[in-house]
Amino acid sequence: MQYLKTYLDKISERGNTKLAESIYKTAEEVGDKYIKTFSFTSHEIGLLFGNVQSGKTGQMFGIMCKAADLGFPVFVLLTTDNVVLQQQTLDRVKSDLDGFCICGENDARLFAENSLLDPAIIVLKKNARVLKQWANVLNSTGFMKGNPLFVIDDEADAASLNTLVNQDRQSSINKYLDIIKNESSSSMYLQVTGTPQAIFLQTIVSGWHPYFTYYFQPGDTYLGGDFFFPVSGKPDCVSYLDCLNNPVRDVVVRHLAVSAQLLSVGGSVSNCLFHPSVRVSAHNKYASDIKKELEWCSENIDGEFKDALRRQYDSIAPSKSEKQSFDVIFSKARELLDSNTVKILVMNGKADIESSEYAEGCNFVIGGNTLGRGVTFPALQTIYYTRISKSPQADTMWQHSRMFGYDRDPGMMRIYMEERLYKLFADINATNNSIIAQIERGIDDVKLYYSNGLNPTRKTVLDNDHVEIISGGTNYYPSAPDNDSIDDISKLLETFTEQEPYYQVNLRLIKEILTHIIPSEDFKLNAFQSIMDAMLSEHPAAQGILIVRRNRNVAQGTGALLSPNDWQLGGSFADKTVLTMYQVTGTKGWHGKQLWVPNIKLPSNTTYYDVYEEED
Repeated sequence: MQYLKTYLDKISERGNTKLAESIYKTAEEVGDKYIKTFSFTSHEIGLLFGNVQSGKTGQMFGIMCKAADLGFPVFVLLTTDNVVLQQQTLDRVKSDLDGFCICGENDARLFAENSLLDPAIIVLKKNARVLKQWANVLNSTGFMKGNPLFVIDDEADAASLNTLVNQDRQSSINKYLDIIKNESSSSMYLQVTGTPQAIFLQTIVSGWHPYFTYYFQPGDTYLGGDFFFPVSGKPDCVSYLDCLNNPVRDVVVRHLAVSAQLLSVGGSVSNCLFHPSVRVSAHNKYASDIKKELEWCSENIDGEFKDALRRQYDSIAPSKSEKQSFDVIFSKARELLDSNTVKILVMNGKADIESSEYAEGCNFVIGGNTLGRGVTFPALQTIYYTRISKSPQADTMWQHSRMFGYDRDPGMMRIYMEERLYKLFADINATNNSIIAQIERGIDDVKLYYSNGLNPTRKTVLDNDHVEIISGGTNYYPSAPDNDSIDDISKLLETFTEQEPYYQVNLRLIKEILTHIIPSEDFKLNAFQSIMDAMLSEHPAAQGILIVRRNRNVAQGTGALLSPNDWQLGGSFADKTVLTMYQVTGTKGWHGKQLWVPNIKLPSNTTYYDVYEEED
């Protein structure tokens, strides 16, 4: 049986030919580059990276089918620890994939009786009890002693990593995943996520840093980070809460206008999301505020509400349907208010809401953490987002926003947030684009950098002994360097005289100069080189500043290299990488020779993250 062809045929028969083409491209490229070359004797780990809510499940299924075509007989598909999500994933596997023995968490007997006659897919949630049970099942059947295992870990950054790494212990889920992947004769472990920050900051020796990364592009109709947070600045679809007198009323009227348009042209649902904080009291307060504003709309239906609706009507420009007349929109909005069918739904630890409750009609959904991974809201057109913590995390913020997807109408989207929060999201999107650029250019050592005050991920999964933070705007130089060839550096720098205080140069030249430096342990040369690789992956002609000084009688080990004037000059270029090269006389240390000593300063107000391994 040709598993990939069968799956793609089913997708095409449903009318999703573009999706089938995308899945085929991903499956074939991953298959040719990584699965076909698998030795069937090793344990390998990779990363499938796609934008949040951009269709990762279909891509995962395609790769599984390709792996089955290439001889993998057992697949473990992991979901987050959510009963409903695990069941939804199991149902989708059964619906989409033919020819497999498909097992849920309680199907150990089915797995054993199948005896690998058909390739098996086991759908499990990442729960310690469940993983321990299936580690025993896989071991007791004996099948994995002579067969490879293929693990697909959806949202791999969420629960799979070791949260006790800094306590020299191993968290339960991480431990059982280790057992599952390592106690088979060989394994391919595919991490899948739209927020890979924590994964890229794992060490190789931990066993959780990917050996390869594959990024798949979203489809044409996907609205993602570049739509909401473009480099050109705030788009019209974003409203700053700082500028609104009554933001909740503005959101309510806006959502009624959008809902009236969608429902008038045959749509079945229109959702608005409020994400204020994790506090239940805040959720209840917003539910009360929304109710009051809906009552205000009804009480002022032919007066102030109609005027407010007209203003929102004038600002919508639907691209997926014909814009209805204002009379139709007003009539539909009146109908929604009069029929009292507008729903206010609170989703949190104390109020469990089924997805069917926001699958139709006009809805306002309010919540906190439950609005994160795995939860999708159809026709989500209006978002009110104010959640921010004292130490915001890029991956958490990106997952909780929920604004990205395929079924949004770009001409009717509206995001409400504070200006400072918009800046944080824009910074996250910039780093996401940097990650994608590095992957697409084949850079293995992907580097992350964020504006000061924004963390890439939770600290509990980062090994403090191996993750180094490099601060932009800080001067770094080696205390005891050497040069592989003083003459070669001198030749590279001979055209840069002190007649000019500084030179603007390509970052590639700065990288070339640094290749001749033999650093001391206090100077992370590889990290600086990798960070510049990341910059060049986004901007191939990226520029830096070069300052060259000769015959400097600087003493080694005094705690400072640069003169006050050069320190001030370098600091004046806040948004540039600055390399200052001092040729010291060698009369006060420095191996007694005229060494070239580098001082590097990365762009300011940015924190760079580097993972370094133990030296052999």
